[in-house]
Amino acid sequence: MDEPKASRPHWPDFGAMPSDPLKGLKPWSWALERLEKSHNYWISTASPEGRPHLMLVWGVWWEDAFWFSTGPRTRKAKNIAANSCCVIGTEKADEAVILEGVPQEIKDRAVWKRLAAVYNAKYGGDVEPLLMSSGGN
Repeated sequence: MDEPKASRPHWPDFGAMPSDPLKGLKPWSWALERLEKSHNYWISTASPEGRPHLMLVWGVWWEDAFWFSTGPRTRKAKNIAANSCCVIGTEKADEAVILEGVPQEIKDRAVWKRLAAVYNAKYGGDVEPLLMSSGGN
């Protein structure tokens, strides 16, 4: 995986922005640690009309990607179907890692089984029946 590009929030009115925009940014290893250890994640989507929606989800950082599931009738699933861009953030605002991207629906049940094992190791329980009953979104 290519290392993502670290950046600062766009904040033109902030007077103390360093002249070197990369100075003081954390390394990718720091971000990965938070992506792997966060228990809860924020997901932001937008409706077809552009109305924002923010929701907590459980998820895992696995195979160089963030994985989460949702039922096909949820607001976030409907929003993603209409407007595929979303934002994921880790749970701690003072150590936030924010990722922008395009989610992909995984239909391969063999992948679901592998994902379920990773998910179960993190959260306990058995997520596979939920994936199967909801269509694996």
